[in-house]
Parts: sequence; C-alpha cells; structure tokens
Amino acid sequence: MKKRWILCTVAVLCIAAALLGCGKKNVGTPEDNAVVEEDDKKNDNTGESGRLFGFSGIDMSNPFYDTLKNSVQTALEAQGDRLMVRDPASDADLQNEQIRELINEGVQAVFLCPVDWEKITPALEALKEADIPVINLDTEVKETSLVSAFVGSDNENAGYVCGQDLLVQKPDGGKIVIVESPGVNSVNERITGFEEAITNSGFEVVKRIEALGDSSNVKDEMTQVLSENSEIDAVMCGSDPMAEQVMAAITEAQRTNICVYSVDGSPATKTALVNGTGGMTGIGAQSPINMGKTAVKVATALLADKDYEKDNYEETFFINRDNVEMYGTDGWQ
Repeated sequence: MKKRWILCTVAVLCIAAALLGCGKKNVGTPEDNAVVEEDDKKNDNTGESGRLFGFSGIDMSNPFYDTLKNSVQTALEAQGDRLMVRDPASDADLQNEQIRELINEGVQAVFLCPVDWEKITPALEALKEADIPVINLDTEVKETSLVSAFVGSDNENAGYVCGQDLLVQKPDGGKIVIVESPGVNSVNERITGFEEAITNSGFEVVKRIEALGDSSNVKDEMTQVLSENSEIDAVMCGSDPMAEQVMAAITEAQRTNICVYSVDGSPATKTALVNGTGGMTGIGAQSPINMGKTAVKVATALLADKDYEKDNYEETFFINRDNVEMYGTDGWQ
C-alpha cells in the first residue's frame, strides 16, 4: 500500500511538471540555455580525452558571447570533446595573440567571433598555415576565403524588423539616434537593415554614436545627445550592451517617451521590455544557443570529412511587449 502511494505521488508530480512546461516556447529555461556553472579552469585544457577545440569570442563579459560559448561547450562535451576558451576583451591585437596560443596548444579547429573583421586577418592566415579549420561565428570576417564555414544570424532582418515596428510607433517620422560599431560587421548589417526599413519615411538621423569596446562610452555620449536635443523620437542600438547604456541615460534624463530598439534578446533587455524601462520598445532577437549547436554540428562534420553547409544563418525575429512572455525573461531564446 505504501509503495502504491509513492508511485501515485511521483506520477502526480510528473504531470504537474509537464503542465508547467506548457504555455511558452522551450526557451529561457536552464536546460535550453546550455548555461553551466564553471570556474576558470573549465575554460582551459583540462583532461586529455577527446578532441580539443578553441573558442575566441569578442568579449566574454558580454552575456551573448558567454551563452554562445556555453552552448558550444555543452554540445562538444556531450560527444566527448573539449573546449579551450580565450577572451580578448574587445582587443583585436590581443585576439590575434591568443589565437596563436590556441595554435600552439594543438587545437583541431577554432570557433571564432572576430573583434575586428579586418584586423583578424593575420590570425586567420596563421590558422590556415597550421591547417586548422575556422568556424566563423556571429560576425563575418572580411577575408571569408580563410574560414571553412560561417554560423550566424540573419542580422539584416534583425535590424529590419525593428525599423518596421518604428514605422508603426512613429508613422509621421521623427528624429533618431543610431548606436553602432563599424568594426563589427554583424552590427553593420543590423543597422543597414534598420535604415532600409525606414527609408523615405520622414526620419532624420541626428546623431551616430560609435560604441567602443564594452560600450561603456555610450551612456555619456547619449546623455550629451539628450542634453543637446529636446526632440529625440527613437534610438536604434546595434546590440543589447549598447541598449543598456542608452536606457540608463534615458532613465536618468527622464526622457522615457523615446522608443529604444536593440538586437540580441538578452534576459536584461527582455526584462526592460516587460517593465518599460528606459524606453525599451522592441528587440530583433537572435539565438546564441541554436547558433552554438549548429556550429558544433558543422565542425564535427568538417573534421569527419563529411558534407556540411558553408553558410548557416539562424532565424531572427521581433520581440515586443505583446509576445515577450512567450520567450521568457530568465534566459536566451
């Protein structure tokens, strides 16, 4: 009798868990986020089993690149392989040096998000000379012939959907600020898509802010723009870290009637969207989780001399206050 009661209790708990999982996409959960607790040693060459891969992100303090790395690492470890991570912290010269370190460590392939799409060329040439294939992630390098495959997002669409929503929010046009990073090609594509969407619709770009490194300069520059312009209708940001700085400036200036758009879809910006913080209005969302999974599939096929897609683009889509709950605010989609 006691055994039957235990079995019934377990069954009830399972059904309850299943019901709680319904109602939104399988995103934003710890399982889907591929986020693992790890110390610094986890990012280095620990253990001797499996193949060794290298990962070089733009700035690992950016949650997007950290989540992308975790997704790659989880997929690799599931098949018995290892990942060695290097963080250039938005320093293009340091990234070149660290990639030479990865070559010396004997990695069999490198997952690469370039700090600067042109300055990365010497490192790519060194990898080619060492016969180490490169899976280019997120933002394309200029010399695409030096990489084996690209895995990224449809960045132009991510910017375009933000522009489309701005046309709805401000049908009469207005004055806008654009926050960009010319050295990062993915950001360039997002801004291009945004500007294509609002062409000939009565919008005037009154200021372009170039985000440097970790984007920490953006807040001060946005504060200056706000003090000089009493009429700003919208701000388009090339990434979530840029948007966080913009929202902080807008909140301090109490100018929350400004529409702020961004590209990424981090928990922080989705939470701001729900709360209406700093004018956050919409996000051109991408999925670092799916990007990482695809990258590992491509790398595995490449090393096994099997067929693989050279160019891989993950879907991007628009998140606003009407649908953000479907994606969740506690993780990446």
